[in-house]
Amino acid sequence: MGGELKVTCDPADVGFDAERLRRIDAHFAAYVDDGRLPGWLALVSRHGEIAHLSACGSRDLASGAPVETDTLFRIYSMSKPVTSVAAMTLYEEGAFELTDPVARFIPSFGDMRVYEQGPAAQPTTRPAAEPVRIWHLLTHTAGLVYGFQHVSVVDEMYRDAGFDRGTPRGLDLAGTVDRLAELPLLFEPGSQWNYSVATDVLGRLIEVVSGQPLDRFLQERIFDPLEMTDTGFFIDAADADRMASLYTAGTDGRAVPLDTRDAALRRPRVPAGGAGLISSAGDYHRFTQMLRRGGELDGVRVLSPRTVAYMTRNHLPGGADLEEFGRPVFAEVSYGGVGFGLGFAVVQDAAKTRTLSSEGEFNWGGAASTVFWVDPVEQVTAVFLTQLLPSSTHPIRTRLRQLVNQALVD
Repeated sequence: MGGELKVTCDPADVGFDAERLRRIDAHFAAYVDDGRLPGWLALVSRHGEIAHLSACGSRDLASGAPVETDTLFRIYSMSKPVTSVAAMTLYEEGAFELTDPVARFIPSFGDMRVYEQGPAAQPTTRPAAEPVRIWHLLTHTAGLVYGFQHVSVVDEMYRDAGFDRGTPRGLDLAGTVDRLAELPLLFEPGSQWNYSVATDVLGRLIEVVSGQPLDRFLQERIFDPLEMTDTGFFIDAADADRMASLYTAGTDGRAVPLDTRDAALRRPRVPAGGAGLISSAGDYHRFTQMLRRGGELDGVRVLSPRTVAYMTRNHLPGGADLEEFGRPVFAEVSYGGVGFGLGFAVVQDAAKTRTLSSEGEFNWGGAASTVFWVDPVEQVTAVFLTQLLPSSTHPIRTRLRQLVNQALVD
């Protein structure tokens, strides 16, 4: 990451009350004190200035190593906005239209079928009336699922095919996506919203369109231009000690180790554009600043302002929100009043969200309880990083919004 991560202003100079900002630390320190979280890092900025930066607890409970400003975290689904931005750089070059069928680039998507009824072993399906299109991937309206969801016969079929929290053995990204295309869709493309592997398919589409492996494309289009030197699908051995360990909630509510950091040292066979990235607070802060500034940071333009504005408006049909148009998602937050754009959730009715926020805020989180948002109304960005699966364990995201927004006093 370019430069040391630190507070860059007096909070009062950008409209924050410093004493009120410290409520963030007091609140989430209790999560560490009682064992609910191993450790965390919180970053809040306004107008591009970092007004609050704090860390608490351990990046590894066994060694007692603390969370530090350069700690590396698995960001899981916070990878999705990165991959979506990467895809839209190709869109800006005229490489495809959002209405193009995915099958134009990935032929295995040319004969999709939709689940109707029956058990996973003998389902009844019908030909899809509508092709899966690129905008369906970006908006999670393709009819794809996640195998770990455990809510439908289709996600059971995903698990049976090797798509639980991983991918079938022996396949690369191309083979993985072709295997996904053999499974039925949960619904007709465009007719509902369901959180899914769609962004992984989008990563493969990027490879086909660009002629480059996904990791290289992200490096050249996103990470290098934005000086995101800590972000990628794996880490070097020299950085192993910076990596936070992964935890889950035990029966007593305390964080217990889930695995070691060793897996992060290996280049993945399948680079998952939807969930595979590792990053740092400083790197993801730079990504949010590029978005807040309409696609540009430090003189480097990644996207046009109009493209960013288009991506961060609600694209669900009829202006519906996720509760009206979507299947249940595994998170602790309500999605009333929240729509979905091209890679981001978008607040469209702040009162209906029942959480202090601004209409137009766009955001997403990751499975290990991480979250970010960009508030273009208040010019505020926030990044919260920890490593606890699943994200629905504690009400981190709603509480963080309360605590950040109550500290704005200008």
